[in-house]
Amino acid sequence: MLESPRSLLFVPGDRPDRIAKALASSAEAVVVDLEDAVAESAKDHAREAAVRSLSLATRVAPMVMLRCNAVRTAHFAADAQALAPLLGHLAAVVLPMVVGPADVQALDVELCRLEGAASIRPGSTRIVPTVETAAGILEARAIAAASPRVLTLLFGSADLSNQLALTPTASGEELATARSLVVLGAAAAGVARPLDGPYLVLDDETGLETSTRRARQLGFAGKAVIHPAQLPTVTRVFRPSDDEVAWAREVDAAFTDAEANGRSAIRLPDGTFIDYPVAQRARALLHTTGGTR
Repeated sequence: MLESPRSLLFVPGDRPDRIAKALASSAEAVVVDLEDAVAESAKDHAREAAVRSLSLATRVAPMVMLRCNAVRTAHFAADAQALAPLLGHLAAVVLPMVVGPADVQALDVELCRLEGAASIRPGSTRIVPTVETAAGILEARAIAAASPRVLTLLFGSADLSNQLALTPTASGEELATARSLVVLGAAAAGVARPLDGPYLVLDDETGLETSTRRARQLGFAGKAVIHPAQLPTVTRVFRPSDDEVAWAREVDAAFTDAEANGRSAIRLPDGTFIDYPVAQRARALLHTTGGTR
């Protein structure tokens, strides 16, 4: 199963110059946006510009995605059709304003049709549903399980904050329950760990760091960003620290030795109790750093 990227850089679909810069950035994933970053009057132009830019790109980020407009909008059909020439370039389609499994399944049907017409392996283009309404949050597990194409979920704090009439903060305490429901929903559905939405205040390094650390503590695998300047902080916070890697190596080595001697519960010299769940967490961390046994 594909893993979630640690950083997800959004770029307006009607700005080819910014798309090129985003693709050459350090982002682990780039999302070319046809939704909120594009004015209603510029949707057609953005669609054409995005397709042209991605089709001609010579250097691409590890994961390239396109955010289409929501299923229930007048733009969805044209956005879906525009995906045809991009199927070989896209890792996933980011679907906004998902309120239930039917939204994901509608996009799945379109992708199946396009893949069939292009003789492309079915299911090769993944879907990242965005849950950003109360209804979507409460359906997180069902949405994540709606299609085998679902890579993970993306949490949208801006629209949810608007719906709930609250002001989002860097610490995110006001949305902690909603974020946790997204993390639990993704885990229950067996998809990759979810992605947190962006911190919307630029030039606030302290706030960005606080927001990113909080997201990691809650179980998110990465975070969306709206400007390349936010990438270093997000990447650093989500990258395991040297201390974490050292701990994981100690746990892995000690537990490997214990298993070889018929034991599955041990204590480290500092008193830490280690059993299978702890050892599996350590080994998963090593896997993300390329430091597997």
